[in-house]
Amino acid sequence: MVDWNLAVATATRLMRPGPDVSRDEARAVVAELRRHAEASEEHVRGFTRMGTAETHDTPLLVVDRPGWVRANVAGFRELLKPLLDKMQERRGSSPGNAVLGAVGGKVTGVELGMLLSFLASRVLGQYETFAPATRDLPAGANGGGRLLLVAPNIVHVERELDVEPHDFRLWVTLHEETHRTQFTAVPWLRDHLEGEIQSFLGETDVDPMTVLERVREAAQSLAGGRPEGEEGEEGRSFVEIVQTPAQREILGRLTAVMSLLEGHADFVMDGVGPAVVPSVAEIREKFQQRRAKGASRLDLALRKLLGLDAKLRQYRDGERFVRAVVEEVGMDGFNRVWTSPNTLPTKAEIAKPAEWITRVHRKTES
Repeated sequence: MVDWNLAVATATRLMRPGPDVSRDEARAVVAELRRHAEASEEHVRGFTRMGTAETHDTPLLVVDRPGWVRANVAGFRELLKPLLDKMQERRGSSPGNAVLGAVGGKVTGVELGMLLSFLASRVLGQYETFAPATRDLPAGANGGGRLLLVAPNIVHVERELDVEPHDFRLWVTLHEETHRTQFTAVPWLRDHLEGEIQSFLGETDVDPMTVLERVREAAQSLAGGRPEGEEGEEGRSFVEIVQTPAQREILGRLTAVMSLLEGHADFVMDGVGPAVVPSVAEIREKFQQRRAKGASRLDLALRKLLGLDAKLRQYRDGERFVRAVVEEVGMDGFNRVWTSPNTLPTKAEIAKPAEWITRVHRKTES
């Protein structure tokens, strides 16, 4: 269904070259990122009061852009396996279908590779939650993830922003280490998130004609050709429009969780930053401006098409939620959010933190 090797090859061939650094500079960057990641773990756990001093087996990998692509393809392959198996069964085993499947797999592989080539130069770091271990890419035992830091992208952005490199590298690792802490300190979080994603994929209609019809309707909507009386599509991405109603409901819950995780990481990054990153105010201001404007008109168009602009809103909305809750009930009160899936905020509560406080705190205390 997907030619994964072709996806990697396509992404590697199309991706932009990284910044010009010498071999010695590259080694120094990798060593410094590893030191910062180790220091960040202590900073984050102390600030968030999450987890303990016990060690975990989640590996840290400092990678280049092709390494990031290979890691994500391995993750996609694992996460999408149930859906792809379902599609394979639906397709059947006739010779004609086998030929179509081989061709379709290559087309999908090229398309995935093109998407990954676009993202490979933009991601600074990533906690890979659903990361299977491979020969070249270790992962935590028992379904644990791995923490990736993309060294050439970090160097590229610190140069683009003209900020102090050592401070910027520590600032980035604080954000990514927060994600590792979230998943290693909250044992149920990974399984909950995977369950929601599998539910989302399980609602995917694998009938080709139905999918094509939905894509046609989505294209009409994006082009301004909606059937009369249908409103409200202007602010949604192509990815959102082709979803079923059930998927949109699941996506609402996933959006709330991702807003929480991303906003929490930004809140921690800003909370720890002033004590350990001297130029944090300058870095934060310049980085926010970069997030908001994008690199080019093409970048903005692709972000809208893929729904990546929604991710920018997650950072902003989630950080506001975390800040408001901590101000009202303190860090320990906020940490009730990690008690169970039932204490996670809803999408509506992300926008109105007082409602989460009322539901989780007031009812418990009454």
